[in-house]
Order: sequence, then C-alpha cells, then structure tokens
Amino acid sequence: MKLYLVNNLTRAENNNAKKYWIEFYKKFTSFLYDDKKYIDNYVSLNIKSLRVFFNYLQIDLNIPVGNFHKQFYVFTEQIRIVVLRPEQLNYLIYDEELNARLDPSLLIIKDLFVFGCTVALRFSDLMSLKSHNVECVNGNYYLKVKSNKTGVYTSVKLPNYAIDIIDKYKHLRKSLLPLLSNSYFNLKLKELGKYICNSEVMPKLRERRGRPEVIYKNNREKTHYTMADYITTHTMRRTGITTLLSMGVPEHMVRKVSGHAPNSKEFFRYVELSQKYLDEATDQAFSKLLNVKPLQKETF
Repeated sequence: MKLYLVNNLTRAENNNAKKYWIEFYKKFTSFLYDDKKYIDNYVSLNIKSLRVFFNYLQIDLNIPVGNFHKQFYVFTEQIRIVVLRPEQLNYLIYDEELNARLDPSLLIIKDLFVFGCTVALRFSDLMSLKSHNVECVNGNYYLKVKSNKTGVYTSVKLPNYAIDIIDKYKHLRKSLLPLLSNSYFNLKLKELGKYICNSEVMPKLRERRGRPEVIYKNNREKTHYTMADYITTHTMRRTGITTLLSMGVPEHMVRKVSGHAPNSKEFFRYVELSQKYLDEATDQAFSKLLNVKPLQKETF
C-alpha cells in the first residue's frame, strides 16, 4: 500500500495517485468479497477502518495524504431486530407447564431472560446488579441503575413477577441475580428458544455488494434458521423496549427506561418495529368486524 504526499505532487502525479487508490479499492474489496466470501457489514468495517486511519494521518499527525479515501464506497446493511411478541413473553412469565418441562439450568436462564426483557437493561448492566439497586417506595419496588456503557441513570418500577424472581435468588450475597458469562447465556438461550418459537422459520438474509443472499443453517439440506436461533442477550433489551412501545407507553417515557437519547437512530428502529406490531393488531381487530352479524332491522 502506497502513501502519497499530495503537497508535492504535480497534476499528473495526483491523477496517478487517484487511479492507484481506485484500483486498490477495487482489488481489496474483490479479495474480501470473492476470495474470502465476506458480507457487506464485514467489508464495510474494514473500509471504515481505512478511512479512520487516513483521517488520523491527516488530522492528528498533519500528514498531507490527500482525500483519496473519501472515494471508498461503503455498503450498509440494516440487520433485522428480533424481539419476542407480547404473547411469547407472557408464555415465558406465566406458563406453569413450561416451568415443569425446564431443567434447573434452563429455569435460571428463563428467570434472567424474563427479568432482562422487563427492565430492558444491557447484559453487562444486568450482571452488575446488587441488592442496593432495588428500592422500596410506598410499597412499590423500583430498580435504579447507572449504565456501565453510557453512564445514564434509569429507574424502572418492577412488576410482581420480577419481584418474585429477585426473591428467588435473595440467598446470593454478591449479586442480585445469578452471574453467568455472556457466551454461556447466549448458548443456553438457544435451548430456551426451542420451547418458545423453534417452529417459527426465519430465513437469514445477508447482503453482498448490496444484493441479499440466503444463508442456510444447513447448506447441504437447505435448512433455514428459526427464530430460536436468533435469540441472544440483545433480545432482552430489544424486547423490553419494543413491548413498552407497542403497549402504548409514550416514547419519551420509554427512553427514560432504556437510556436512549432523543435523536437515537437505534431507538427509532424500535419505534418503527413497535408500530408494525400495533398495525398488525389493529388489522386483526378490524378484520373481526367482518364476522360480526349485523343488527336485524326493527319493524314498526
């Protein structure tokens, strides 16, 4: 890889430098796409790293390497947000038959997942909770916590089932909830997901050069992924936020729970998704009108 100092270049040399970087971009992205078979998001990550490097040379080190890196095009792919629907979350919280089917390790996973879906915390914040994070005010229990990532304070009123989960683990001395690693929790969530939505097929689509491609769970048998395969620690926070929004809680109040800024692009995606669920519920409600028998005309 060559670096040109543009302050000493003639017009012809500058054109040659421009051609060099155009050719470099083509060959580098072809290597990532064609040889390594990477998708847009990973290729974009590498291109963005190059841009950051050139900006560092120019701005921080004051080295005149030119603006050739600004020609590097980056594809952006918006990954689908996966959340539990309210009826699925209700099933996890209240179904006693499900509790009887789960082994002790999955019961712990279920408790943590339900609690996380309720308070909409990041996994790192969930694992940092102590008994002092729970406060009782006039008979109501609140979870008050400062985010490790953003430093934002949030306060969430806890429903009875969340209080029951806390009481279940009150014997723990060092934490409010059982401590698990992120990797182990994600692995066990896939198992728990099989009890909720294993039959719900959800094809995985990833883009390469802006074109969607299907990625199979089993490429030989062309088996698609199910929703259970997508459930991770991120699903807890996303489910909590989307559930509150879809149940009609105003956006500014949900942001106080989630800690998002008013202009957050990520939060706007939750708003769009919750609106989709509201639209579907509204369509179902109005479709029932078709099955309602009309009133008989009264005769006088």
